[in-house]
Amino acid sequence: MIYPFLTLDDETEIVHSEELSNNEVKVYVEKPDPKDGFHYMTCYLPSYRLENVNGFSKGDVDKYLKIIRSTAHLIMEFSKGGGFEHATNF
Repeated sequence: MIYPFLTLDDETEIVHSEELSNNEVKVYVEKPDPKDGFHYMTCYLPSYRLENVNGFSKGDVDKYLKIIRSTAHLIMEFSKGGGFEHATNF
């Protein structure tokens, strides 16, 4: 299952999986791009292992990793409880 987590002002979406069988959580970052369609990357918590980085500059990756690092504790917790909406009873 994939859960919405955060939408940034630049239309970047950050979503995450439920906790996987190996205790990792997959965090997916996607941003619409008028030329390429979408730029995207996958980050696995808690190791911050990156995969499938496409269209993002190093600066972009660093910016999104900073956001992920600062909210990783929330993402990890929400991954166990059915996402943000379920965990916060909204």
